[in-house]
Amino acid sequence: MTLQMTCRILVLILLQAFSHAVFADDGKKPVCFAANAFHDSWIKVGERICMKCHREGGEAEESDFRLNDRMSILQNCKSFTAMALHLEQDGRSRLVAKATGGLDHGGGEVIKAGSTELRILEEFVRRVQENPSRLSSPPTVDDLAGFFDGVIMLTDQRLLRRITLSLAARLPTDDERKMIASQGLKGIESVLASVMKEDAFYQRLQEGFNDIFLTRGYNGNGDDALSYNHFEKTRHWYQKFSLDHLPEKERQKARYKLADQYREALRREPMELVRYIVQNERPFSEILTADYTMVSPYTARGYGIFDEVQNQFDDPDDPYEFIPARLHALVHRNGKVQPTADGFYPHAGLLSMFQYLRRYPTTETNRNRLRARMYYQHFLGVDIMNLAPRVSDAAAIDAKYETPTMQAAECVVCHRTIDPIAALFQDYYNEDGHYGPRKDGWFTDMFAAGSEGIDLAEEDRWRALPWLGEQTSKDPRFAIAMAEHVYYLLMGRTVLAAPDDIDDPHFAARRKAFLAQRELIDNAAKQFAASSYNLKVIFQVIATSKFYRADGLSNPDDVDRLAELDDIGVVRMLSPEQVERKIVAVFGKPWGRLDDSYAILYGGIDSKEVTERLADPSGAIGALQRILANDVACKNVAADFALPAEQRLLFPNIEIDVVPDDDDPESERKIREAIVHLHWHILGREDDADSAEVAQTYELFTGIVQEAATIKSVEPRESYFCKSGDEPSPRDPDPHYTLRAWRSVVTYLLRRREFLYE
Repeated sequence: MTLQMTCRILVLILLQAFSHAVFADDGKKPVCFAANAFHDSWIKVGERICMKCHREGGEAEESDFRLNDRMSILQNCKSFTAMALHLEQDGRSRLVAKATGGLDHGGGEVIKAGSTELRILEEFVRRVQENPSRLSSPPTVDDLAGFFDGVIMLTDQRLLRRITLSLAARLPTDDERKMIASQGLKGIESVLASVMKEDAFYQRLQEGFNDIFLTRGYNGNGDDALSYNHFEKTRHWYQKFSLDHLPEKERQKARYKLADQYREALRREPMELVRYIVQNERPFSEILTADYTMVSPYTARGYGIFDEVQNQFDDPDDPYEFIPARLHALVHRNGKVQPTADGFYPHAGLLSMFQYLRRYPTTETNRNRLRARMYYQHFLGVDIMNLAPRVSDAAAIDAKYETPTMQAAECVVCHRTIDPIAALFQDYYNEDGHYGPRKDGWFTDMFAAGSEGIDLAEEDRWRALPWLGEQTSKDPRFAIAMAEHVYYLLMGRTVLAAPDDIDDPHFAARRKAFLAQRELIDNAAKQFAASSYNLKVIFQVIATSKFYRADGLSNPDDVDRLAELDDIGVVRMLSPEQVERKIVAVFGKPWGRLDDSYAILYGGIDSKEVTERLADPSGAIGALQRILANDVACKNVAADFALPAEQRLLFPNIEIDVVPDDDDPESERKIREAIVHLHWHILGREDDADSAEVAQTYELFTGIVQEAATIKSVEPRESYFCKSGDEPSPRDPDPHYTLRAWRSVVTYLLRRREFLYE
């Protein structure tokens, strides 16, 4: 069991157990000594190091020194105290001797000489042994109740806007705003339920989960996911598809289009499974247990099952309409049939999809361990590579053991976990991710197929991946991992890891932040599991939480509080896809330049070589943001004024002939009111007409108009490139320069953090 996994399991202990006084069951007789010192040694040593092995399922679960995760902190304190009081012949405490690698400690040296961890442990031992009859006060309680004190929360209306823009790519409707005005936060749940039925939500859902699974990024053309050995006659169906109804000159172009749409449909299939499950509110565990895959009219032809399912499509000519379907057991071109019990391919959600298997291929030396690693990371929230111990002398271990991965403790600690999972993928043992068992049988120098100590029964051998999916769906870590995925989708960053630098002066503050976040994740996971794995429940829990509503600090001067709240709030640069959708929501039409080529330049991903979105802007991104602001303002301001007032999005309450006039207070009022509308419509700011923010924008507008009035050579007509109509001339008149001044205001607002970030 890894340290991260251990820390997750400990959260409930840490939240509840410290609230117990250190007393025996009768509530009167104290039983734990030096409790304050224990608290320090527990959070900095026991929780981080000892619990890794000395727990149920750990390497040292048979040891007398048990830190079972079902015990309260009181029980762990008693175990530590007993070990501290147990002296060896040389006078050393057994607790210190074992931790430093003595007494044939199975885990070897887990605490280095001279380390901070050792000094903490020695201080605990000293206090226990100095006066074992003296009873100390209980361990310190982790006060998470006041964690959000001093944190400014979004208003209900701004929260509504954040949710609709993020999940539905639109601004809130008037009815939704009225509902929130009357019901407050309670109305958000109703809005969320409605939002999560919109097509834009499922587009965002698929985009977010592809960021995690990266299934669009497998090698080769889209149709390379289908094995030549099993789909020889059907995988390139588009090459023989009849296009006789088209003129000869158009046929080749149409055939290229068929191929492109077919390949795109194949790449979409894994995320279409995610969409289908969530849209129909099926248990999200079906991403591992679904006994079906998703097919479109085009991909069904590639699989050779179109004739069987064509009547189930609303439009059999739509390449991107997807339905669930089962594939038949695969038949090799040599006639050999894949062994199954029912004649169907053993579907196991994503695990058995050709796209997922191809995205994470294997080699003769890797032996499916990459797939095992990604399985743990994707579905149990465990990164094996980051948490695996580093072998100090690999050559010495190779020389000492015939099979280090099954004999050397440093290797076994991980390989006993990942190798059984790797063995479950053995029927897909090739670099292309296609079905094809190893000719010489599976490796005998690896642990046998299974999961978390449970061996795969021989009768389940043909359905190894469905069996794995069933085991995983029962694992409590699955619900936690899915809650973490939704957290990433909503917040734009991964969850916090447990702090590991105990010399950090803000260790306690960072640990508190970690525990507070774990409380949210655990609560979301608990409700998710109770709802039969309805993923929408996690969105409801996190989107209405204080973590998602946090918007700033009222007192940012306390250094420890800044460390605690360092990860609070939604502050992330919008992805190129989100920027385009936001422009459509605000202006009614896209910018259209954040396409595939600009998307990467703007911090996007291709799911293959570029797999992580940029969190901070680069110089190129800054340049694109300036171009975006200029272009979008240029194309939309004059066009908006050209519409009847009741149809305008940007300027419904002002005309271009309203100019600043010191002798006319009404003109200033109208301009400020127009700015208030722009601040809300573009930025989501709820500013008053006399606020400092509105005053700043007002000064920009009036300054431009007044400066233009002093220049005799100012062109009285609008820019040709920013014309509001389709005709090249005459250009829109702008005699007072107000049109161009308003465009400058919109350009300024589009470059603000509130628009480009969330």
